[in-house]
Amino acid sequence: MKYFIILLTCLVVGSCQEKKSANSQLFAKGKSLGQVVKRLEEASGLVESIAQPNHFWTLNDSGHPAEVFLIDTKAQIKLVCKLKGIENRDFEDIALAIDPRDGKRYVYAADIGDNLEKFKVKLIYRFEEPSLATGAEITITKFDTIKVVLEDRVRDTEAIMIEPKTNDLYLVSKREDSVRLYQVKYPFTRDTLTAIRVAILPFHKIVAASISADGNEVLMKDYDRVYYWKASNNLDLEKLLMTKPIELAYERERQGEAICWARDGKGFYTLSEAVRGEMGRLLYYKRN
Repeated sequence: MKYFIILLTCLVVGSCQEKKSANSQLFAKGKSLGQVVKRLEEASGLVESIAQPNHFWTLNDSGHPAEVFLIDTKAQIKLVCKLKGIENRDFEDIALAIDPRDGKRYVYAADIGDNLEKFKVKLIYRFEEPSLATGAEITITKFDTIKVVLEDRVRDTEAIMIEPKTNDLYLVSKREDSVRLYQVKYPFTRDTLTAIRVAILPFHKIVAASISADGNEVLMKDYDRVYYWKASNNLDLEKLLMTKPIELAYERERQGEAICWARDGKGFYTLSEAVRGEMGRLLYYKRN
């Protein structure tokens, strides 16, 4: 029965994928706002700050220090947060959410990449969102480590989302012909948590994802495309992502692995890595 449900999911969602619209005019052409500096040459992941509007949290992927950066709308670094005692195994994405238990804002730095599929446990570091008043560089000594194991097997993942209505955490796998969507239910304990597979989606090489602040709109991207969903009838996230997405017009980046909604909902942003010495750029897509 479980196999039948999974197969049916693939067929239904695959049919939706074939019918999706392309080059939608819902958003304006991407506008370049600025170019990152070399210290952010492998930017991966993006989310707009709550404490500092028009600023964004991002990070470098593997091979770099365990640092989280706050950049402005010109892509210039304004704050560097160093995670004390942590190795950047393969940072890939970042999220921000308000914890309903204490009302505080938390940054989630996701060490979830696994190109060789060798790490059984994925690590997500959660710390309270700092403000610019703390200085240009700070060391984060107080943080939670959320340990996650995928329920089926080890996989490479590069995208996370936190659903603002439930605070549940979602991970999206990357390398399968049809990627897997996993859910970790809130609240997050100190135990190793099991991420439950809740959907199989007909996309390949998903590298970033973002949920709007009101929880009603979702973006996912691969290296060539951006997919868009808008909820109606209060669909939960899993059911929403099994409906037909709209393929948005997208200024293809050489190595674009970051996307996020503007917190005011008026558009979205993408950020890319450096390629052959050309630094990545922050682009803004305004809603038409």
